[in-house]
Amino acid sequence: MTKDDDTPNANAPLVGAARIAAYVRLLPDLPGVYRMLDAKGDVLYVGKAKSLKKRVAAYAKSGGQTERIARMISETRDMLFVTTASESEALLLESNLIKRLKPRYNVSFRDDKSFPNILLREDHPFPQLVKHRGARTTKGHYYGPFASAGAVNRTLNTLQRAFLLRSCSDSVFESRTRPCLLYQIKRCSGPCVGRIDSTGYHELVHEAEDFLSGKSRSIQAQLAKEMDAAAAALDFERAAILRDRIRAMSHIQSNQGINPTSFTDADVFALFSQGSDVCIQVFFFRAGQNWGNRPYFPRSGAHSSAAEILSSFIAQFYDERESPPLILVSDPPADAALLADALSSRTGKRVEIALPQRGEKRDIVEMARSNAREQLARRLAENSAQVQLLEGLADLFGMDSAPRRIEVYDNSHIQGRHAVGAMIVAGPDGFEKGEYRKFNIRSEDLTPGDDYAMLREVLSRRFGRLLKDEDTARAKWPDLVLIDGGEGQLSIACQVFADLGIEDVELVAISKGPDRDAGREHFYRPGQPPFRLDLKNPVLYYLQRLRDEAHRFAIGSHRKRRSKALGANPLDEVAGVGAARKRALLQHFGSARAVSAASLTDLQSVEGVSATLAKKIFDFFHAGG
Repeated sequence: MTKDDDTPNANAPLVGAARIAAYVRLLPDLPGVYRMLDAKGDVLYVGKAKSLKKRVAAYAKSGGQTERIARMISETRDMLFVTTASESEALLLESNLIKRLKPRYNVSFRDDKSFPNILLREDHPFPQLVKHRGARTTKGHYYGPFASAGAVNRTLNTLQRAFLLRSCSDSVFESRTRPCLLYQIKRCSGPCVGRIDSTGYHELVHEAEDFLSGKSRSIQAQLAKEMDAAAAALDFERAAILRDRIRAMSHIQSNQGINPTSFTDADVFALFSQGSDVCIQVFFFRAGQNWGNRPYFPRSGAHSSAAEILSSFIAQFYDERESPPLILVSDPPADAALLADALSSRTGKRVEIALPQRGEKRDIVEMARSNAREQLARRLAENSAQVQLLEGLADLFGMDSAPRRIEVYDNSHIQGRHAVGAMIVAGPDGFEKGEYRKFNIRSEDLTPGDDYAMLREVLSRRFGRLLKDEDTARAKWPDLVLIDGGEGQLSIACQVFADLGIEDVELVAISKGPDRDAGREHFYRPGQPPFRLDLKNPVLYYLQRLRDEAHRFAIGSHRKRRSKALGANPLDEVAGVGAARKRALLQHFGSARAVSAASLTDLQSVEGVSATLAKKIFDFFHAGG
């Protein structure tokens, strides 16, 4: 070998620490965010820095890195940088990017749902008490967050009994001519039909506001006085109503568990870890009341500390939410002061992050940590069973390893109408409902009720889209596809995969047994005879669960589409016909069918309908006539 053969290629691309070192001299001594990319351009890690130059230089030094960081550095092929005005701004940007990009080496968690709130509307003379989720665009008072929709529904149900506020929509409220059932069972005061005047109704509204704002005991004391006075005046009917309202309020408080006295608004974050598995329990306290809790299982590196996990988790948690003035934690987060400053700047008010050492706050944090420990133990036990089931699937279908992603497909329709295809997803963590998809069948030349054609359309759309988007395909590509059906459905799936050139996905069809008996299912695989499983085989039960979940999701999607179609009105498609004019037309003619048959003169006679609009409506129903 010559000397020239030993000389490194000067044109070879720099990798790992050498690549990182090449950036250092070009970086400013300013705060900002950096991203490390692998050979495919995927983001490996997102980090923030008070000084980009100093922080990135630390990665270029040899030695002194943990195994996780050393592996990340070795995989780095490129970097991206963004400078910010302050370190707090860098922290907020970092949390946003981690949440959106979910880099492999960052602590991240799935957070695909907003928390529900209770909304007491202010945009109507008789305010409505409703559940609300999403942007706060409606004028009114918002109370929350609640940990789950179930917690909100239970609280609303009891609040109706306690304060008798309406829950009906505005259109129902305006069209009532006599009291509804809720009035009859003493869960509404009947403002729609004048059973209570505006003054009396707004007294109930103010009482509800005080109760939801933490003044529950004063409201109960006042109602108790009124009940005693009514009883003394021999008005036993009113006394009974007040008694029931007091009981309803007590019911809410008794079901909330711990209600603190040392603070009013706070969120509690308690972490418990076992090996590389982590659970964080988040408890919500508002107006001195416990509004529920929710467990999270953030994905973190094996060597991530509790401080790092909590800091990253809290920053991402409040990326799109407003934080309360107090955050109680079970462990001190990394950069706690910086995190508090960042949250304060976002909310426009001071936010404190505290690690309580004694008293009621410490007891509440310990209670939350105990919940996190129990929840993690349950999850690990469930995951262990899930892993065994997935390994059983791999053995059954001759796969090289347990499937990481299973997709199950089913169709639902009634004689071909409102046809919907459904896909559910399962994996090591169970059903992944955020990955479920429904497909409204679009083919106009499809024969009504042709299940084969529906399946062909669904699979073609799904896998055609995956093949077009290589970045998505890497994360979304299934190992196993299950089809609800028999040999015919399997044949269609094989044709679609052959047309698209797909060869690395295991295909299985599941047909129901004779008389649709569970346990007598037949399984079909390409090129192999059908077979059945022993009735006591746990893998059979798991496959039944997968199929039944797909069936449930398909039927639910079909029903929603059918209900939407039943509620549709052709007048909704006429440009210029809004809610008021639609109501006027229907009140004048009685139905949309009568509107479609009306003459131009009759349409013009409706109040609010101009000659131009009447012509539009007439032409819409008589196009080509």
